[in-house]
Amino acid sequence: MEPPFPGMDPYLEAPTMWPDVHHELIGTLRDQLQAVLAPRYRAVITPYATLESIEVAPVRKVVPDVALIERDPDAPSAGSGAAFEPAPLTLPAVMEVEVEYARIEIYTVGQRTLVTAIELLSPANKRPGVNGADAYEQKRQEIFGSTVNLLEIDLLRHGRRPQVARPLPAAPYFVFLSRVQHRPYIEIWPLALREPIKLLPVPLLSPDPPAPLDLTAVIHTAYRRGRYDLDIDYHEPPPPPDLAADDAAWLDAHLRERGLRP
Repeated sequence: MEPPFPGMDPYLEAPTMWPDVHHELIGTLRDQLQAVLAPRYRAVITPYATLESIEVAPVRKVVPDVALIERDPDAPSAGSGAAFEPAPLTLPAVMEVEVEYARIEIYTVGQRTLVTAIELLSPANKRPGVNGADAYEQKRQEIFGSTVNLLEIDLLRHGRRPQVARPLPAAPYFVFLSRVQHRPYIEIWPLALREPIKLLPVPLLSPDPPAPLDLTAVIHTAYRRGRYDLDIDYHEPPPPPDLAADDAAWLDAHLRERGLRP
């Protein structure tokens, strides 16, 4: 199925889906940039791991050539005579598990000078606390004190946004660009749900012009490659279900027009 939204699909934010979406976006973004960076620059995927609180589904291990017999843990053992009433509710646990993410770093060819870092924010980058948003903010400050440009892409509605000195306007998504020569000022693009995302500049070394980034094309290509349409139920509200009222009304009408809702 073709991507149903003009820009970001809010259903891709589902916690169970986002780690895979993140990897697909990073790979697609690198592929797009690589085509316009050569021969002076090269985009490198740099992996990192973090702890995320996610809903963990049960996993059944398959052991070949071994017979496994499952017994109801609440069933009385032979001869015990005890009878237990089943629990009235069973829910999956939310557990902290290690999740792998990645960022993109643009280097000069030959000297391998780091020019620009591209962060596609994860839930851990936005989670309040010393191991989440505080740690990410410290890393931002280190980059601000360096000669490296920083492009931050925030496609998650929940959590703490990257810090700026003034309140941000209401918008579901944002892009932040800190160019070395413009610091302390940060260029900010609020991204609307209803419109395609305009071309974004990826700074390089002077006098080279910025490389164009078509984030809409990245999102749509990742959507197709990942076949996320097979797991998304567009009858339900997108997670988290906290869209602004006007965006929620537009989303409902838009999905109905596309035949994805009755």
